[in-house]
Amino acid sequence: MAFQPKRFHSLEEYVGLDERSEEKLEFWGGTVWSMSGASPEHNQIVMNLSIQIGSKAQEKGCFAYPSDMRVRVPEYPPYRYPDLSVLCGKPEFADLFGVKMLLNPQLIVEVLSESTEAFDRGDKFSYYKSIESFSEYLLVAQHRPHVSHFVKHGDGFWVNLEYNDLDEAVELRSVPCSLPMSAIYHDVTFPEQDPKETRHP
Repeated sequence: MAFQPKRFHSLEEYVGLDERSEEKLEFWGGTVWSMSGASPEHNQIVMNLSIQIGSKAQEKGCFAYPSDMRVRVPEYPPYRYPDLSVLCGKPEFADLFGVKMLLNPQLIVEVLSESTEAFDRGDKFSYYKSIESFSEYLLVAQHRPHVSHFVKHGDGFWVNLEYNDLDEAVELRSVPCSLPMSAIYHDVTFPEQDPKETRHP
């Protein structure tokens, strides 16, 4: 159930609410809402990604942070909760009213849902681009095998690669490694497709 504010919340009030809450809360323009209620498929994919990317990051001396890590987003203040954030190098943090925010993620991963997909692909991606270190974005579908992989080039141009086959592997750049699609979707059951959706006129 979404957190329904009775009045406008200041930034400091929000941080206090978020720090005390058992659920992750997000904030925009005085409005506070809950991020609870992910599906079993969403949670399984996040766990798979955390295990796969986390182990590869550790091998290379990099850092992978789970979904409770606050990431500072300059154009979408104060911070967001990506499903996974990764960096190679020294993590940098800032303090906001007593809570720590990660400043320099390189890779951000979001597992999509029907209600958030358009936002994650559009405005949220645009906001994430205000993070100077941000250079790689993974958007992972949960209803079918599909990963959108965005990589930033030196001139600021983003290249988009799409993966749809469980036999493929996503080649990460920020943590140089291969991420098999079969590992991303390990133990995930996809809904049966409605025959009407595949019927041609």
